Amino acid sequence: METLKSFSKFEGRSGPLVLVIMDGIGLNPNKVGNAVAAAYTPTLDMLMEKHLHTQLQAHGLAVGLPSNQDMGNSEVGHNALGAGRVFDQGARLVNRAIETGALWNGAVWKKLIGHCRSKKSTLHFIGLFSDGNVHSHIDHLKAMILQAKKEGSRSVRVHILLDGRDVGERSALEYVVPFESFLSEINRSGLDYVIASGGGRMVVTMDRYEADWNIVKRGWEAHVHGNAETFSSAEKAIQTFRDRDPSVTDQFLPPFVIEKDGKPVGPIQNGDSVILFNFRGDRAIEISRAFEEKEFNKFDRNLIPQVEYAGMMEYDGDLHIPKQYLVEPPAIDRTMGQLLSNTGVKQLAISETQKYGHVTYFYNGNWSGKFNEEMESFIEIPSDQVPFEQRPWMKCAEITDRTIEEIKKGEIRFVRLNYANGDMVGHTGFFQAAVIAVESVDLSLSRLLKVVKELKGIVLVTADHGNSDEMFEMDKEGKPKRNEKGDYIPKTSHTLNPVPFIIYDPLFNHEYRLAPLERRGLSNIAATCIRLLGYVPPGDYDPSLIEFVE
Repeated sequence: METLKSFSKFEGRSGPLVLVIMDGIGLNPNKVGNAVAAAYTPTLDMLMEKHLHTQLQAHGLAVGLPSNQDMGNSEVGHNALGAGRVFDQGARLVNRAIETGALWNGAVWKKLIGHCRSKKSTLHFIGLFSDGNVHSHIDHLKAMILQAKKEGSRSVRVHILLDGRDVGERSALEYVVPFESFLSEINRSGLDYVIASGGGRMVVTMDRYEADWNIVKRGWEAHVHGNAETFSSAEKAIQTFRDRDPSVTDQFLPPFVIEKDGKPVGPIQNGDSVILFNFRGDRAIEISRAFEEKEFNKFDRNLIPQVEYAGMMEYDGDLHIPKQYLVEPPAIDRTMGQLLSNTGVKQLAISETQKYGHVTYFYNGNWSGKFNEEMESFIEIPSDQVPFEQRPWMKCAEITDRTIEEIKKGEIRFVRLNYANGDMVGHTGFFQAAVIAVESVDLSLSRLLKVVKELKGIVLVTADHGNSDEMFEMDKEGKPKRNEKGDYIPKTSHTLNPVPFIIYDPLFNHEYRLAPLERRGLSNIAATCIRLLGYVPPGDYDPSLIEFVE
């Protein structure tokens, strides 16, 4: 069992070390459409003015994604924070598996394709239908469809979950229309490849952390049973929903089913094969459970088709969800949480439901359990089940209350805490709500700093990626885009902006300084935490952001 060695130059403060992750609060020099800049944030302003701070890269290669044009996300961000190293992540792993042919040569792909051939049945694909590259990528779907054609699959059905969150909020037709042409070209050779059902990601199928199983139920009804409002095409469905409610964005579109001759074109039936092509796990676990669990009680599935089911990746490495997957996940080992547990350092992980899995499962290297029951406490504050723009303060006050209560007991030495506001409210596209969200985090932070100072501890303030720092779509000149009515076009996706890293250490006496690193990213934080706790980080961890003065 690997443990951490004591650091001779610094034994840590007597109080706790608290890592605050302000989810979705990045640093953007452009003040236009910037809810972080528009917010009243006296606490953050004070920290940036008076305390040691720098900026960190939280996207692209710095978190294991294919290129620096890929925005970061909470999954890869918390993986990097907890692992102290950068591991190739979902999209990058899938890209390589496709490029090398490893995906097609894998036993699971062969099994599902062979199953359809032997049963003369249908191959189904379910997943987020965009090139956002956060949960999925449409290029992966197209590659699998072309390979299925090459290997003799005659019938394919695609169940599309519309994005409007990691891409433009009303961009669905930009994906659907070309994709229909793509399928039409395939069908010219006598095949039967069509879109079968769909709906917006926040309404259909893609729930997470068991926040609302009705979302999964709607997807099950549409994908499996063909039960939803019917249309002649996905394009017709999207346009009809928009005509009914001009304000609705893609992520909130209702479920729909495509029909022909009065019947659904693609319900999932006995003998079929099903692939969930999302590579990110949090919003893929629940629908996977619905397909795989025999003793399932979250909703009535009615008739349960006997199918071969697989995910793009293993979404939960501890519970092994799903049982079959196409691409091996990153093998993240020796996370900071595990090493601290081995060393006897008591830890607290706390957030509300929306980000609870990030400070636990993702932070611990995609491990859903605890490494040591005695050394780790996990606390989930239940999230409100209302649209986030209607309650942008979310649960940051309650998270702060409970954190203060726990650290005052004097046993916890390290806390990792996530305030979800900047991300979840940022995704709604409502600028004023995002401003309130950021101000709520700032207020909670001020309360937390006061108590940690009393306890003679340290607070580290950072974020896992940007979001609220850029609430409007921007043109190449950095000016906000407008729609046909002249209104600013909301941006609901993450940003490529850096994030802050601030050290609030009331007892600081110039024992350390910022290290002269060529690049600084989220993965450097783990070694920094370990140093400030009075230990020596592992040699293969990315270097600490601070160095101690000789």
